[in-house]
Amino acid sequence: MKNYANPSFADRNKNAAEAKKKLLEKFKAKPAADDPQRAAKRAERVAAAEAREARRVERERLKAETQARKLAEQAEAEAAALAAEKAAADALVAEAAAKKAERDQRYAARKARAR
Repeated sequence: MKNYANPSFADRNKNAAEAKKKLLEKFKAKPAADDPQRAAKRAERVAAAEAREARRVERERLKAETQARKLAEQAEAEAAALAAEKAAADALVAEAAAKKAERDQRYAARKARAR
């Protein structure tokens, strides 16, 4: 019966040699660089990367268009607000001018009655 809790040097050495042998077999079993399957997988990865880059560029383009549209709408809204503010100011000036004209007319009428 072997003592697995305390293996001997020979057992450890044999296990290490087997592990090295398995690693070497695993390395040798890898396909060569010019293997058609590897080339196909590499082509798939390249195609996926290109598609991902194209989607990223499209997203950025849409984002830029949306930002430009928002800026245009904001500028349009600001222009409309300024126009409304100017119209309100003009209306106030016109109202003030009308009140002044009415006041001047009353003053002139009062002066004319006094003479």
